[in-house]
Amino acid sequence: MVSGGGGLGESPSVEPQKYAQEPEHRTGLTQCLLEKQRTAVEREKVVSSLLDMGFSDVHVNELLSIQPGTHPQQLLDIISELILLGLNPEPVCVALKKSPQLLKLPVMHMKKRSSYLRKLGLGEGKLKRVLYCCPEIFTMRQRDIESIVGVLKEKCLFTVKQVTEILHRCPCVLREDPGELEYKFQYAYFRMGIKHVDVVKTDFLQYSMTKTKERHVFLERLGRYQTPDKKGQTLVPNPLLKDILRVSEAEFLAKTACSSAEEFGVFKELLAREEEESEGRMADAGSPEEAGP
Repeated sequence: MVSGGGGLGESPSVEPQKYAQEPEHRTGLTQCLLEKQRTAVEREKVVSSLLDMGFSDVHVNELLSIQPGTHPQQLLDIISELILLGLNPEPVCVALKKSPQLLKLPVMHMKKRSSYLRKLGLGEGKLKRVLYCCPEIFTMRQRDIESIVGVLKEKCLFTVKQVTEILHRCPCVLREDPGELEYKFQYAYFRMGIKHVDVVKTDFLQYSMTKTKERHVFLERLGRYQTPDKKGQTLVPNPLLKDILRVSEAEFLAKTACSSAEEFGVFKELLAREEEESEGRMADAGSPEEAGP
């Protein structure tokens, strides 16, 4: 009997503790449920907004799954900036799947960069190619972009309109070293006799310096290309740039150079050796002479 009474006496010390925790537990559970409801409501609003922008259900599902942890409003804000720049839904999806880090950018940074790109003339639908080829245009430092734009305007003397065309047609120039980009233009202008308008029209700046030199010098040594004189004239008709750079190596050899792959292979090895020797001589000339005894 005493034992039974003892058991009854202990129960009040346990039960109140249990009941004392319940309100806190219920509050936490309620907050969790409210948060889930809030997120679900925001998600629905974002889905509705994306559909209104012209995205399909498939697009919306893809966008929401790119970075599952991204807040729905952040996703919508970034996408809205891309749409305002003139991109259509499909290119937006491609760009964000290719560069999901864009969704982590502060919205204010995105707005400032969008404004800068408009000043460069890259709004109104011109951004599609740029973003596809160089998605880091939104994440790279602005001074790096300004450096490339400065070289094109001030060193190469392209017009504002031509700079816009170059950035649109050859966005890869944004990845170039400014000094190397200037050299590439100088090679086109002085060695090959290509005018500004043709550099833009032929997308010359997108090709590597190695490929350009190999094909140009090979044609020179075959007597099939000459640097135009001051009047722009040559003794032999130079082939079109598209027939030098835009074609495959096989087509270049068969139709433009009229030579064999073996001959071109030997020439490339010789040219590479000449380049190395030239760089070595320049390095020697630039180094300070050792002091005498």
